[in-house]
Amino acid sequence: MLKSLSSDHRTAFNIVNIVAGLGLLLSPWYLGYAAETYAVWNAWIVGAAVTLIAVAALYAFHQVEEWANVVLGLWAVVAPWALGFSAVASAMWAHVIAGLVVAILAGVSLWLANGRSYSTV
Repeated sequence: MLKSLSSDHRTAFNIVNIVAGLGLLLSPWYLGYAAETYAVWNAWIVGAAVTLIAVAALYAFHQVEEWANVVLGLWAVVAPWALGFSAVASAMWAHVIAGLVVAILAGVSLWLANGRSYSTV
């Protein structure tokens, strides 16, 4: 039961990560920061990578895919300050929100893959 439950969660988490990755990938156009070079390129690269990794994880779960999404998610969170586009609020928030969603869901997926339950008791 725990194994199928965690498999169902991983599928749902990967679908949400696909949506978050596509959201970040397309955000320069729908949030209006397409003129911000570093923000745009980062959104395209990170968004595409997250999406492709999550799609691959739907077909065959490997922990390395989840670790890659943890790293990409954390990078998306710090990128606005590291690349200097934190003053562009729409780009900054798109990166921070997508990054947190991706990193947290990938972390929870890793947690469940190791047979840990939600309870800490």
